[in-house]
Amino acid sequence: MIDPTIIRPEIPLEDFFYVFLSSALVIILGLGYVGIYTLVRIGKLKKPFMPLAYFFWIAQTYCLYWLGVLLSVQTFTQNLLIATMVGFFLIPHFIYFLMQKTHEAVEH
Repeated sequence: MIDPTIIRPEIPLEDFFYVFLSSALVIILGLGYVGIYTLVRIGKLKKPFMPLAYFFWIAQTYCLYWLGVLLSVQTFTQNLLIATMVGFFLIPHFIYFLMQKTHEAVEH
């Protein structure tokens, strides 16, 4: 017998494309955010491109929220997804900070 706590409702066929699209956009936009942020911070792109990185993050956050709505997740899970996106926003900043401090500590 199947445990009733793990039964999820079927994804309606008319929502399948939107679930697939939002899932793919979460990955692609995340790559865009981290890629542009990193390239600006290491000096390969000019600083005016930094708002584009933040735009990618905002679009990624919206796509993840939309995915949660399409999958009919509970409120706790939706809040957890948004908290994850805040962490995803902060981690590149923290990594760059650590990289900068390490570079200063071992600089000759």
